[in-house]
Amino acid sequence: MGKGIASRSENYSQWYNDIVKRAGLADHSAVRGCMVIKPHGFAIWEKIKANLDKMFKDTGHVNAYFPLFIPKSFLSREAKHVEGFAKECAVVTHHRLMNDPEGGGVVVDPSAKLEEELIVRPTSETIIWNTYKDWIQSYRDLPVLVNQWANVVRWEMRTRPFLRTAEFLWQEGHTAHATKEEAIEEAEKMHEVYARFAEDYMAMPVIKGVKTENERFAGALETYTIEALMQDKKALQAGTSHFLGQNFAKAFDVTFLNENNKDEHVWATSWGVSTRLVGALIMTHSDDQGLVLPPKLAPVHVAIVPIPKPGPEIDEVAHKIREQLEAKNLSVQYDTDLKKRPGFKFAEHELKGVPVRLAIGKRDLEKRQIEVARRDTGEKVSVPLDGAVEFVEKLLDDIQSNLYNRALEFRAANTHEAKSLSEFKELMEANSGFVKAHWDGTTETELRIKDETKATIRCVVKDENDEAGICIYSGRPSKRKVLFAKAY
Repeated sequence: MGKGIASRSENYSQWYNDIVKRAGLADHSAVRGCMVIKPHGFAIWEKIKANLDKMFKDTGHVNAYFPLFIPKSFLSREAKHVEGFAKECAVVTHHRLMNDPEGGGVVVDPSAKLEEELIVRPTSETIIWNTYKDWIQSYRDLPVLVNQWANVVRWEMRTRPFLRTAEFLWQEGHTAHATKEEAIEEAEKMHEVYARFAEDYMAMPVIKGVKTENERFAGALETYTIEALMQDKKALQAGTSHFLGQNFAKAFDVTFLNENNKDEHVWATSWGVSTRLVGALIMTHSDDQGLVLPPKLAPVHVAIVPIPKPGPEIDEVAHKIREQLEAKNLSVQYDTDLKKRPGFKFAEHELKGVPVRLAIGKRDLEKRQIEVARRDTGEKVSVPLDGAVEFVEKLLDDIQSNLYNRALEFRAANTHEAKSLSEFKELMEANSGFVKAHWDGTTETELRIKDETKATIRCVVKDENDEAGICIYSGRPSKRKVLFAKAY
């Protein structure tokens, strides 16, 4: 099964595409730039969604749903916001089709032109804040802590499944607060939620920080980000949380009567992650044999393969083990497909990233043991049947920890510091991963570095001691080092 997958070291881009295809995660669609998420890929997204949704609700948030279509005039109300998304918007101009009088099939009915064009949502701040105007009148109505799971459209020209597509699935939280301090606290809280999810569930170490003014979300006063390093040593922005100030409240005239009976504009945040996280999982953990999944997000935790085929004795043991594992909230597949040989099944489960594989044969039963294979390292051991369930349960925890530690070691080995522009350029030309360097804080310098090296400032690192120095590019004073990388 692994033969159809390009080598990571020789062609990383093709390796990624091969895993998406061969592991059954997604297909290209008839619509340019869009993807069909296949059942296995969607099952991973469902695991991501379920765990994040619980984390959101545990922090007091509730789910709602807002329209897919946004009146064009709404985007005009917040200048930076519309500027940030204008080039990516899909626009609906008519509401009806008709048969071509000349027999050319279906055409747009010219008499069905909309009075105002509708934008297919690239993000929902505008439609949501127009709604919040009706929801919020008094401080008693605050805070509003709403999230929605939805699809959005951003008309990307260069696409790659999960990482960047014209349409993608995501969640977007939109909250309203009575004070600036509350809103900042909310944005920072959700930043921490994303970081915790990435590390605890995805086994993907992330660096927390804030974006530069040039890299902020359109319309935000501050953007908090989590940045991860992929196996090709490129950075991936894995999630963002935004402090929006009062920009959208002012644009849509969302005010409330405070406790002193005075009108104030509401303070806002928004935050989101998308199906890009599936791409992050692939690129953080997978290998040349296929997908590698952390157990906490694997749709199937354990695959049981009978050797050479099912039979009464093997079935009895397999069903008993499956029942015991499922009682511990683990997902188990007993692979009884008679059309496939055991070797093919082994390779298929390996390709799809099943964390643990159990093989049961007549000889194993005679010895009262079972073969256990772990996906992350490929190691195989024979385990007594009586202790197999406990062994597998502990092994899944070990795999989760190992994947995180392995990724953390990779990041540490590929994080560098540059004290001069020449050293910085050498590191970027060598595709060396994360590079910390002093920057003078100006957008001009930031853009020049990007133009000359293709590297962007991923973030100003959170919780890192500020250290004064000299900007590697301009030679001007610098208040701190920032994190650079080439990125997706």
